[in-house]
Amino acid sequence: VFWYQQPPRNGLKLIVSSSTWSHNSYEDGYSEAKFEVNRKSTDYTLMTIKNLTLKDEATYFCAASDH
Repeated sequence: VFWYQQPPRNGLKLIVSSSTWSHNSYEDGYSEAKFEVNRKSTDYTLMTIKNLTLKDEATYFCAASDH
């Protein structure tokens, strides 16, 4: 699963990738302290954004692939 952020008038930015077989992999500038990802099963994942500020204003997307 991939989580993306799209700030207003900007392109998509990858935040984190997550899989059932490895740890979450955060891109530069993003961290688990701010963007917590919980993957409870192969069918369910949740990203929580902590301590929201105006800088967090964006549309957020998730993308998944089924291998």
